[in-house]
Amino acid sequence: MRTIAIMNQKGGVGKTTTAVNLAAGLAAAGRRVCLVDLDPQAHATLHLGLDVAAGQPSIYQVLVGDAAFSEACRPAGERLVVAASAIDLAAAELELAERDRRELVLRDKLQADPPDAEYLLIDCPPSLGLLTLNALAAAGEVLIPLQPQFLALHGLGKLLETIRAVAGRLNPRLRLTGVAFCMYDTGTRLATEVRQDVEAFFQAARGSGTPWAKAVAFRTRVRRNIRLAEAPSFGQSIFQYARTSHGAEDYRALAEELLRTP
Repeated sequence: MRTIAIMNQKGGVGKTTTAVNLAAGLAAAGRRVCLVDLDPQAHATLHLGLDVAAGQPSIYQVLVGDAAFSEACRPAGERLVVAASAIDLAAAELELAERDRRELVLRDKLQADPPDAEYLLIDCPPSLGLLTLNALAAAGEVLIPLQPQFLALHGLGKLLETIRAVAGRLNPRLRLTGVAFCMYDTGTRLATEVRQDVEAFFQAARGSGTPWAKAVAFRTRVRRNIRLAEAPSFGQSIFQYARTSHGAEDYRALAEELLRTP
């Protein structure tokens, strides 16, 4: 099972949109997919029209209680399940802080009760706290959605240092698979320059021994598309809501590109 953490500490860059639609794209391509909503805002859960009813376990009960991982999972379409989140997950970081092996809770739960999936995608919160550390400790790979702006390059450096620290202390198999450009304005000079800077950085890192030594800037660029912003209000992925839109075309291509990465 490939386990991929989708992370960016900056909000509003298309992180959850990428997590949801990449998961849906992989499922549409015939893969069994589990999407873990590790964000207390529960946007991935809501995006797919799911809700955690009173008395139902969510990923919060998995992390801080006795619930098995499978108890938080809800079907969200053919070959796609979601480990659902709710607002109570916001308290998880405080409760986990007092526990031993607090960064490894998610990894331990997944090992004890692994999902029947070929791909497990984790939608991380837009922060670098305990929840994100749990995702990185459980994952084998990281995918970073990045908006092509110069300030995003500064944030990318911090993300890389976090990945290096987790790989050195908690999870030596962790590596960065790549950066996916989102909200891409085709033809603008700024987007082109940022993309070229990222590509040059990864090219220079080849053979460096860092967790990003084999990382790539994905060739697929997810263009700005109003349909992507509309889909969550209908509780649907872009493939359900507007399957012929540019957004569906781009996330279908990104899923296919991910399937081709080693």
